[in-house]
Amino acid sequence: MIKNETAYQKAIGKLKQDKEFIAKEKLRFKEMGLNDEQIDMAIEPLLSFHEQLKEEVEYYERIKRGSFNPILKFTDIGKSLIAYRIYMNMTQSELARKLEVSETQVSRDERNEYYGATTEKIEAVMSAMGMKATINIEVAPGLGA
Repeated sequence: MIKNETAYQKAIGKLKQDKEFIAKEKLRFKEMGLNDEQIDMAIEPLLSFHEQLKEEVEYYERIKRGSFNPILKFTDIGKSLIAYRIYMNMTQSELARKLEVSETQVSRDERNEYYGATTEKIEAVMSAMGMKATINIEVAPGLGA
């Protein structure tokens, strides 16, 4: 997951490099005498990594615009907290200062997408970013009384 502007710019550069590299590899494989099906099989892993990075870039661009996915599972809260921090143009360092913890701690929490964080920690992070939560719990269809 891209978590800051520097990583975003690097990812954009990497996407351009990947495109050029994939095109060169296609040409190289063609010159080796491989047919289209063999070329597609050979470059499939490159395309897969390229598409994954492209999705990460698109996600970062969406959250910078304020377009967030709904939180459907508690395990999604961490990713959403990171997304909101990015949207608010708050650095990990700024968040750390507000939480009165080290930047290393915030970095570690975000790297793990707050997995295993206590509710108190989640609430502290939300408070530091001026957020509040509204929880809506529903019974899944077919599971109710």
